[in-house]
Amino acid sequence: MSLYDDAVLVLKGHGGQEELRQAYLDHLAAHPDGVWKACGDGHITASALVIDPERGRVLLTLHRKLRMWLQMGGHCEPEDATLEAAALREAAEESGITGLTLLPGGPVRLDRHPIPPPCNWHFDVQYAVLAPPGAVQQISEESLDLRWFAYDEVADVADDSVVRLLQATRARL
Repeated sequence: MSLYDDAVLVLKGHGGQEELRQAYLDHLAAHPDGVWKACGDGHITASALVIDPERGRVLLTLHRKLRMWLQMGGHCEPEDATLEAAALREAAEESGITGLTLLPGGPVRLDRHPIPPPCNWHFDVQYAVLAPPGAVQQISEESLDLRWFAYDEVADVADDSVVRLLQATRARL
């Protein structure tokens, strides 16, 4: 199965956010290359919120280009067989943490946001991953900083999309 086929299956199975979910599916139907960065009308991305539920905290990255505290994530790569694999790879690369595990149940939510030209949109499929006990993060080239935040601190440092992702993740936990 291709990454495109996996994305369609994942989105068809995603509960909630019906209008946005359909916009993702319509985008993919119109763009067979819609999972790749090269798709000029926008593309699917995969992200993951790294959580430590035992300590009630999340790991956020201060994104080098955007200068915002965000969850880990990014573009799909040719070696990604599934959106889950892309989200897990991005989370491990950007956090430096090995042994991350996906929170069961598929994507936690969807978030479509505009991006600067030449593309127009990121169609982000958002997952959550559990950090192993004693996880130690390591800053990647894509980050200015990497920091654990208590759940109640996230709204003070991150934008509404990250806050909504945290709320959805906590509801699933």
